[in-house]
Amino acid sequence: MKDISIYFQPVDIDIAFSEDSLGSICGIHSKKGFPDMKKGGVALLYVPEYRNGNEKHQGKVNDAFRNYLYPLFPGENWNFPIYDCGTIIPGDRIEDTYYAVENVISELVKNQILPIVIGGSQDLTFALYKGYSQLEQMVNICSVDHKLDLGDPEGVLNSDGYLSHLMLERPCYLFNHANIGCQAPFVNKEEFILFDKLYFDICRLGEFNADFKKAEPHLRNADILSLDLQAIRTSDLRGKHYDSPNGFYADQICQISKYAGISDKLTSFGIFNYFPEQIDNAAYHLIAQIMWYFMDGIAMRKGDFPIGSKKDYIKFLVHLDDFKEEIVFYKSNKSERWWMEVPYPPQEKSKFERHHLVPCDFMDYELAMKNEIPNLWWKTYQKLG
Repeated sequence: MKDISIYFQPVDIDIAFSEDSLGSICGIHSKKGFPDMKKGGVALLYVPEYRNGNEKHQGKVNDAFRNYLYPLFPGENWNFPIYDCGTIIPGDRIEDTYYAVENVISELVKNQILPIVIGGSQDLTFALYKGYSQLEQMVNICSVDHKLDLGDPEGVLNSDGYLSHLMLERPCYLFNHANIGCQAPFVNKEEFILFDKLYFDICRLGEFNADFKKAEPHLRNADILSLDLQAIRTSDLRGKHYDSPNGFYADQICQISKYAGISDKLTSFGIFNYFPEQIDNAAYHLIAQIMWYFMDGIAMRKGDFPIGSKKDYIKFLVHLDDFKEEIVFYKSNKSERWWMEVPYPPQEKSKFERHHLVPCDFMDYELAMKNEIPNLWWKTYQKLG
């Protein structure tokens, strides 16, 4: 593994925690040196970069969330190593910060170490994506956000408009984008239209509140999860920059984080728009618990993403009238989760191998049984073609 310690400042923290807590088992980058990182681990990194978001926060480093994370106790079956790489101090130019994050993400993912990035502004999602592009890997991004963050491709890349810049990268390695928690008052109709034309997915806040299981396939389909803390309602995350009366409750955000952790496909998690000024201790607690529940989800992974042998799956073939393709479903015997198989051009086999098996739910199977093509199947088919 390449040396990534050059990008980090060590953790400077002086709190007491018990010998069985996360702080005692975590390999922390301290003045004594950088941790010796092994495959299969989870790595925390803090990036206080705000220049393309809320600029007045720039230069203010506050990692108080670590004070609330380290005293927590690991959950059951946490048999993976945990590291705290430290803090990536913003460079002279914002491009320098992006470059550092990109290289760190690329190296960690390549070595099967899952990064948890505590960010500044959400445009750092772009840097996470660039880390995967170094690996030439097609990816799916899922954002938990009250906005769609498309932005103006002719404008400056920023926290509320990074997605259009990401899609204009060449070569483009983005296969799909899904949003969970979108609120209509924050999205203009042109953005909704463009999302539909791109065959991207949206699970609105109202849909999530009606049935949280609707979000699970989107989380299971993602390689990168980008969480905007401003998607949480002000009653559960108080502070000057967290002032929306509507949004997710704290327990819902932790539930989303746990589901994301359970996903075998997901390999990086970003928690963004962390504004440490003028927030109370409960906010630090919540950020720490979001990370805790994500890692608890990792401990519950089933290893049942259906690539290779499918002997542990029940296969269902559904024939639809006036449709030449049979729709193939797989149900895992380990977790009882569902996938759909979507055909793709044979010459693109290696490129799309991870994306033609689409996480779905039982309702998609029921829809096919009613002689209707599931919307998720059709959108995936359009992108593969």
